[in-house]
Amino acid sequence: MLENQLSRYGAITKSLSLNKKKVFFVMDPDDNAYGDFQHEFPADKDGVERVHGTIQSAIDAATTGSTIYVFAQDMAAGATDPTSYTENVVIPAGKSNLSIIGVPDGRAQGCLPQLKVGSTTTAAILTVRSPGCHIKNIGINGDGATGGGILLDDDASTKSAFGTVIEGCHFKNCKGPTATNAATGGAIMWAATGGAWQVLIKGNMFYKNVGDIVLLGTSSSVPQDVVIEDNIFSGPAADVDCNIYLGGSGMNGVYVKNNVFPVFPAKASGANLLYAFMTGSIGILAGNYFGTDKTFGAAAAAGSGALIPTTVFLSGNYDEGGLIARV
Repeated sequence: MLENQLSRYGAITKSLSLNKKKVFFVMDPDDNAYGDFQHEFPADKDGVERVHGTIQSAIDAATTGSTIYVFAQDMAAGATDPTSYTENVVIPAGKSNLSIIGVPDGRAQGCLPQLKVGSTTTAAILTVRSPGCHIKNIGINGDGATGGGILLDDDASTKSAFGTVIEGCHFKNCKGPTATNAATGGAIMWAATGGAWQVLIKGNMFYKNVGDIVLLGTSSSVPQDVVIEDNIFSGPAADVDCNIYLGGSGMNGVYVKNNVFPVFPAKASGANLLYAFMTGSIGILAGNYFGTDKTFGAAAAAGSGALIPTTVFLSGNYDEGGLIARV
């Protein structure tokens, strides 16, 4: 029966060698499969439950290196938004190498388990405070919240988020406390302390976010070795202020490659209205596609489309007018 239930969601077959101390499941307690999973994966000898109704409960039960499979909730006929887990989730310090993987997958909003804001509308929907965590195939809908989507909260002391991987996720309606300024928050954010080195953001879909990837500051340290690849960034234009905003002192070793920027941001009263703000950064912008013919320069007078310092190389980027060259 378990194999049939698992295959119903298109993932996790019985051929997996499940380490029962390391694998947890999250699903709606009203799902018909919930009882089957409880029967097949009962609590361990210490009484730790492996089947949970909330993501936070599974994280609290998990140990270092655990994998948490989150199942999409059933949607009623005619639904226009996925049924969501409404909670503010925190991966606390001491839960390193934790994986949160959505079932099924597909990067489309309706094909992923979705998280929406819980009781705290001013906090991020998912906060990472442990290193080496992997977030995959999860939908984040920031509607009704001002704390952004995923926050990498790293002070290099009591909490750390280096080595985070975020892939195959869908982000929608994410913003900070200022709804027209990407500098205050967005879908994926570094805290104002910066830190969180060695991060991979790959293959995600962004839609209607005020900011998509945002570095709020670098008061603790400048993030290094950050790869942003194979993503589709936000549109429509009227909903976006800046797709990539790297504040503070920027990033040292940031690789932005093979992404699609479909529209030029045109948020009413937008504070930035740029594809990318990378002042202070060191790295490369390569092999990307931009929708509208705009200029890229190191200064605001030259860069109407993106502020890219000379320490970030431009290579093989195109817009509808052809190859992009620095102005």
